[in-house]
Amino acid sequence: MTLNAQPAASLFIDGAFVEGEGAALPVLYPYTGEQIASLREASANQVALACQAAARAQPAWAAMMPADRGRVLSRAAAIIRERNKELSRLETLDTGKPIQETLVADWASGAAALEYFGGLAATVTGQMIPLGRDWAYTRREALGVCAGIGAWNYPSQIACWKAAPALAMGNAMVFKPSEETPLGALKLAEILLEAGAPPGIFNVVQGRGAVGAALVTDPHVAKVSLTGSVPTGRRVYAAAAEGMRHVTMELGGKSPLIVFDDASLEDAVGAAILANFYSSGQICSNGTRVFLQQGIAPRFLDRLAARLATIRAGDPLDPDTQFGPIINATQAAKIRAAIAAGRNAGARLVCGGLGEGAFIPPTVFADATDDMGITRDEIFGPVMTTLTFADEAEAVARANATGFGLAAGVFTRDLTRAHRVVAGLEAGTCWINAYNLTPVEMPFGGMKLSGLGRENGTAAIEHYSQLKTVYVGMGAVEAPY
Repeated sequence: MTLNAQPAASLFIDGAFVEGEGAALPVLYPYTGEQIASLREASANQVALACQAAARAQPAWAAMMPADRGRVLSRAAAIIRERNKELSRLETLDTGKPIQETLVADWASGAAALEYFGGLAATVTGQMIPLGRDWAYTRREALGVCAGIGAWNYPSQIACWKAAPALAMGNAMVFKPSEETPLGALKLAEILLEAGAPPGIFNVVQGRGAVGAALVTDPHVAKVSLTGSVPTGRRVYAAAAEGMRHVTMELGGKSPLIVFDDASLEDAVGAAILANFYSSGQICSNGTRVFLQQGIAPRFLDRLAARLATIRAGDPLDPDTQFGPIINATQAAKIRAAIAAGRNAGARLVCGGLGEGAFIPPTVFADATDDMGITRDEIFGPVMTTLTFADEAEAVARANATGFGLAAGVFTRDLTRAHRVVAGLEAGTCWINAYNLTPVEMPFGGMKLSGLGRENGTAAIEHYSQLKTVYVGMGAVEAPY
């Protein structure tokens, strides 16, 4: 079957499709390697034009009644839900993720974000501060032009997660998706325009690192929001700092999932599967260091292996497929190198392995140590490393012994212990008796090298706006001279 996902053009600037003037950007279906679209990168001039269009459109958008901006976002959410089936198919072609995932976890989450922030827009208010005769008040105002830079694992969800709070607060956005998955953001731009967003409020530029660098350093850009790796985050953060730009960084992780002896075995195994193998393990918050208390470890590993043996890998467009391919050959090679290094370091392979072609099976290591590469380094693939521990203090100390701090989880029936443990974990997003659930109502983000700022929840409003304080004098002004 020939697959064609060619968009009208590669870029979306000032309310219209525009063809890129830069290098070719082929889009490949990860399952077969077939080219499904051919795009072109934006030139430096086109990046500048997109930022200029956003800067022109933003003041009038910010001056609208917040409820009116909210209605646009709500209409966009409704359009996405109406077209979820076709949008999910496009997401599967772009990412290689199974259609049974994309139907429920990608555009659906994006629609939820647009709806949530659409409803929140009119509720954002300032503060009145009485000062005796005088008084002061605060205004929460837009930043201006926001630059969004996405990752390839959840491209459309990420575009919505960044656009929704930015637009709700009266900003405009120029979004650069990953060069691996460029298609969904173009659909979002069309949908927002159809929903009533003025031209220039949401623009899309395509390209590799040079395009991102041009976007981050454009003089019109007041805010940069990146989802990506720690090395990329360091570079973008440094570039943004030159212009004193606001930043949100949602970066990588090597997150711990701690399972105590008293945990529900079936629930803990299910969470570990979600925390390592959903989206073929290509999720930044994955709990890839699974700490098992010594009493539960043998039963946990046996049950985990049994459940993983039933997983169905195959054609992502087949609704029965549960496990899809890795995004590209380069990433697959990195994952295989990590698996080989784990075996060479002495870790025991419980199940999985190198796989073939675009597929790497769910892989589980046991008998690992904290100093092994498979324990220390983010692999961004379907590789779980299990370690054993004796007591709570040991588990928390070892869980925190990393530069990352994106997420963490704990499974136990002792809720007092659960709350005590998460209070001690150095991670921005924690789960108790659950994992990798990220409803839009809940702030999401990291600590330490895993980033700063927050996506989602009311906390995101603070990162897409700025506070202005106004002092009001109500009487005569007295001066000493």
